[in-house]
Amino acid sequence: MKSSISLLILICIAMIAVNSCKTEEENIDQRVEKLLSQLTLEEKVSLIHGNTFFTTPAIPRLGIPALHLSDGPCGIREEMNPHDWNVANATNDAVSYFPSLVALASTWNQDLAAQFGKVYAEEAIIRGKNIMLAPGLNIHRTPLNGRNWEYMSEDPFLTGKMAVSFITSAQSGGIAVCAKHFALNNQELARDTINVEASERALREIYLPAFEAAVKDGGVLSLMGAYNRFRGQHASENSYLLQDILKKEWGFRGLVMSDWGAAHHTLESANNGLDLEMYPINGKKGDYYLGQRLLDSIKAGKVDAKVVDDKVRRILYVMCKLDMIGKPETDTTGMAAKLATPERAAAALAVADEAIVLLKNNSNTLPIDLKKTKTIAVIGDNATRKHAYGGLSTTIKAKYEIPPLEGLQKRFGTDVTVKFAQGYAMSKDLNAKDPKLVAEAVNLAKTCDQVIIIGGLNHEPGNDCEGSDKPNMNLPYGQDDLIKAVLEVKPEAIVVIIAGTPVDMSSWIGKANSLIYTSYIGMETGTALARVLTGDVNPSGKMTYTLPVKLEDSPSVVLGEYPGSNGTVNYKDDLLVGYRYFDTKAVKPLFPFGFGLSYTSFEYSDLKVETGKEKESLNCVVSFSIKNTGKVEGKEIAEVYVKDAQSTLSRPDKELKGFTKVSLKPGESKRVEVTLDKRAFQYYDPEKKDWVLEPGKFMLKVGSSCDKILLEKEIEL
Repeated sequence: MKSSISLLILICIAMIAVNSCKTEEENIDQRVEKLLSQLTLEEKVSLIHGNTFFTTPAIPRLGIPALHLSDGPCGIREEMNPHDWNVANATNDAVSYFPSLVALASTWNQDLAAQFGKVYAEEAIIRGKNIMLAPGLNIHRTPLNGRNWEYMSEDPFLTGKMAVSFITSAQSGGIAVCAKHFALNNQELARDTINVEASERALREIYLPAFEAAVKDGGVLSLMGAYNRFRGQHASENSYLLQDILKKEWGFRGLVMSDWGAAHHTLESANNGLDLEMYPINGKKGDYYLGQRLLDSIKAGKVDAKVVDDKVRRILYVMCKLDMIGKPETDTTGMAAKLATPERAAAALAVADEAIVLLKNNSNTLPIDLKKTKTIAVIGDNATRKHAYGGLSTTIKAKYEIPPLEGLQKRFGTDVTVKFAQGYAMSKDLNAKDPKLVAEAVNLAKTCDQVIIIGGLNHEPGNDCEGSDKPNMNLPYGQDDLIKAVLEVKPEAIVVIIAGTPVDMSSWIGKANSLIYTSYIGMETGTALARVLTGDVNPSGKMTYTLPVKLEDSPSVVLGEYPGSNGTVNYKDDLLVGYRYFDTKAVKPLFPFGFGLSYTSFEYSDLKVETGKEKESLNCVVSFSIKNTGKVEGKEIAEVYVKDAQSTLSRPDKELKGFTKVSLKPGESKRVEVTLDKRAFQYYDPEKKDWVLEPGKFMLKVGSSCDKILLEKEIEL
């Protein structure tokens, strides 16, 4: 009886919530339609393009404010001049510098993603921003993409889950976020002109699911069209992507904006789904495809005025969702003191702590035994380099940034003497080597109890940087020679690679006892790295992309086409992106997707599966136990993969469809559950133009990485 009453109460609460949301949407629609009816055609057109590089016009007589936009996602970009790419040299716009999105995803922690979104929104509002141009949801297709570090993963499911947590939290904080770059923007090389040809299955199963989750589960309020073309048509003017899939099929109600300079035509932009053009043609002030040129086209009968109504309706909808209509703009007086607070620094540090991935730890080299260590040599340019002010659109004016050397010095204090050698120097020539710096590093290494080499990439062109791809997977500036030389005299040296994309480590990885791999982890980089190296924090991050032995092992090279030819890149790798290729084709990577070590050990047991009986409401609950069998507290990420054993259409060997992160004390065991929905078992059938769940046998695989499956069970649906 009690359970029935409780169920009835829950149903009533749910109905009230649904009705409340419905009423809110109806009220917004009424406000939007009233405003729309009061606008002249000229005013409507003024609202669908920018008036500066990062704002839209206001219409004061109706209380319609300007939209203020800013780049992300590592923080709010410094203030820019209104009509060029020069910085405004403001003195009050220094902000928190948050970890990159690939670092956030490396935590596999949705709660941290939500915390990240919350503090991100707080800083945006303080800076007077309404729409933040993040998160990036493109898939890591090639190891060479200069913007992979801005994206989350090679896997669409992981990307979607982390993105939804970020989006819902950020937007509940009072801003709109702009998911980008829609879609198939998977390389920077020739990004403005390259035409992508991909199968419908690859589009639906690999490149769109994270965007679909952002729309359907995250309620994202805006999307940014990409630079590239898809099937011959520019993505920001692509009727199939913007109209058929995004707006009609997915029911997206928000606005679609162009990337800066991604609009190319008036008629295509107007008719094919672009709502907001955010960069004047050739940078010329006031000249937009969706400006006077559109007005002329409407008067000439080439464009229906109702097309403009739909665009304005979407922009007003976003403004109403943010409760901007009739409200004064944010007062930014005294904002400098409100930015980069200790609370937000703590949030950045929490992400950084869990983003660091331990890839190798032979002989338990880590954590550093401080009882046996009196002198430490820290070697490498990345030990002192700050990364906030780089990467082009991701440029952050950080209130502070603690690089690794500083963090280590603060952690060790006077107990350990820390000495530094640069080891290698940044240069425009990525192949440049400095034998003198190598010799100095080797000599220092010989004299110290322990050595930490901190190398990797940076945000200069040819590294992890917008606007260019990497020329290869090699570590730049002669770092391979440096690492090999130091390991020769100090085999127990700890290697730390800071990079947001894969690098080739094959020439020295066999000689290294320990390896830490991390992306750009924000203002508290040095603090977090010191905490992990000393064991103050047990590493719990795992790779969100595959580290191949060499570039030639990458599916975009073996099966696909990169960077394309004659203006087109054919995605011949199809569904076999990242680990899907390495697993299916039995190619051994250097380090697999989902891999990451800990200072403790975990044991998995007692796998059980409960499957719903109703096909339309299928939920498969996978439960199992995880025990910490080591001596220190730690966090484990358990990954659930699905293998379709009897598919009519070919499928990858297995695919990630669930994960959970659990914290355990020594000897502690917990029962965890992961729920798989119907989509976890479906594939997209191009002929049926729909997702298909075929009856048959499926294998559920639970493991600590994609190549370390510890539990499995066959089910039949």
